[in-house]
Amino acid sequence: MTPQDIPVALGSDHAGVALKATLCEALDQAGHPTLDMGTHGPESVDYPDFANAVAAAVLDGRARFGVLVCGTGIGISIAANRHPGIRCALVHDVTGARLSREHNDANILALGARVIGPEVALDALRAFLATPFAGGRHERRVRKLTPEWSPRP
Repeated sequence: MTPQDIPVALGSDHAGVALKATLCEALDQAGHPTLDMGTHGPESVDYPDFANAVAAAVLDGRARFGVLVCGTGIGISIAANRHPGIRCALVHDVTGARLSREHNDANILALGARVIGPEVALDALRAFLATPFAGGRHERRVRKLTPEWSPRP
């Protein structure tokens, strides 16, 4: 099994459901398996529930990466980042998506459906999935984000 065979988990609240569907369709067309963690309709829901589901899928290995969408991306990214081991990056463009992987080894991409359009979101998703972690000088910084790291006096 290659890394590309491991699904990408997607989740959204009601504000992000349409953009999530667009992203899911693009992933399917590109041959990436997906796990759609919901929601699936316009009824008001709580974004932490979907951030938690996607974070759990990434942490337990059911998903290679996660993608989260809410109105601004802010709330859902905060909720995801409460999970030790998750590095969720809220991005607004391709550069942010690329650098979140290259420098921060982000494992979840967060997008705001009310602040970026579908084409920018698709470009950001493609860049996120295509960019490897650079390691090197970034490795020690990312290690400081891990749960077992603690600053020394």
